[in-house]
Amino acid sequence: MATAIRSTPEWSEAEWEARRQLAACYRVFDMLGWSEMIYNHITVKLPDSENAFLINPYGLHFSEVKASNLVKIDIDGNKLDDNPYPVNLAGFTQHSVFHRHLPDAHCIMHTHTTAGMAVAALEGGLQPINFYACNFIGQIAYHDFEGVTVRAEEGERLVAHLGSKRVMLLRNHGILVMGTTLPEAFLKHWSLQRACEIQLATLSMGQPITVAEDVIAVHQRDLHKVQIPGGAGAPDFAAMVRLVDRIDRSWRD
Repeated sequence: MATAIRSTPEWSEAEWEARRQLAACYRVFDMLGWSEMIYNHITVKLPDSENAFLINPYGLHFSEVKASNLVKIDIDGNKLDDNPYPVNLAGFTQHSVFHRHLPDAHCIMHTHTTAGMAVAALEGGLQPINFYACNFIGQIAYHDFEGVTVRAEEGERLVAHLGSKRVMLLRNHGILVMGTTLPEAFLKHWSLQRACEIQLATLSMGQPITVAEDVIAVHQRDLHKVQIPGGAGAPDFAAMVRLVDRIDRSWRD
């Protein structure tokens, strides 16, 4: 994503770039209909600050998030800037435990989309019945609903249930994905969301055709043969940012 970089006494060039990329992502999510009032969260680690990450200001809609109003906090919940906005406790509790324990979890996304919540509440979860679902079969972790995620002790179980996977369906709750980059996490979320939407449509019509395990294995193997310029999700995310820019460029401020 080509952006003008600025540095201030408060923000380095690396932090400003991270702020702009994350702010753009919030606007993309809103454009795609993935906002949930003032709730849900996308976070990114800061590349030049130890144990620090950016999160949305609690009280703002995704369409109001800007590079400058993102909140900088550490993994213990301390605000590291003079941002006047608070941080959603559920967002901090859930995201901080993954940022603390998973070095490769650069970006974490959690949403309550209708399709994501519906499939997360379905016995059997995501089923191997469409192209996008086959991307994830065998790679999704599940965590049972324990109520709103505000208790630190649940974090230990979240990490344990995630294991080596980096995509989770929170049962009766929603989608949780993470990536080594924000565009990678975005592509995972987009693909999982599509898989859930198509599953809901398919199950509403009757008995689906299930894809065989050997075909799923070939599908997943061949997906990794594709070389993506800029890394996984980079061209996809850049295209969405261009669409957002045609609507409103205020996220850049």
